Amino acid sequence: MEGEGEWNTRKHGGSKRRVWRKVHIGIDEKTLEIRAAEFTTNDIGDAPILPELLDQIPPGQEIASVTADGAFDTRKCHDAIAKRGAAAVIPPRKNARPWKPDTAGAIARNEALRASKRFGRTIWRRWSGYHRRSRVETKMHCVKLLGQRLAARDLDCQVAEFQIRVAVLNGFTALGIPITEAVG
Repeated sequence: MEGEGEWNTRKHGGSKRRVWRKVHIGIDEKTLEIRAAEFTTNDIGDAPILPELLDQIPPGQEIASVTADGAFDTRKCHDAIAKRGAAAVIPPRKNARPWKPDTAGAIARNEALRASKRFGRTIWRRWSGYHRRSRVETKMHCVKLLGQRLAARDLDCQVAEFQIRVAVLNGFTALGIPITEAVG
């Protein structure tokens, strides 16, 4: 949840009581609403949380695509995305090798790897719509604007506080989306 303060503490040291928390969110690209949110301790990585984020979206609701950075280029992530019938827009790692095509997620990932190597990473990113990931980064900035510190000390209470922030932010987002109509 912290920004520059985390780097400063790592470099110069800080109080022993300081604990870092990680926020993981998934948004709807059209409405910009936060649809899935997880709040974890610092020792849990990003990729293991993706299946849990996808599970928060009801199975009857369609997910067109999941866009994430290269840290999510894992079999578990690709398989979870393919299981929901969505397209994975995840850049393969620079040293990536093709996976054994035994699952739908591995086949889709191998296609992305092949396209990335054939046309280059820059063209693949433009072609795949990878730039849409910036919307999540913008939404994360909005989460931080509501405050970078948590008042609660207990993890369960911190999770509740974070969920309240998500609800408030979704309310603000709903109020701020313009309604446009074609004239003439």
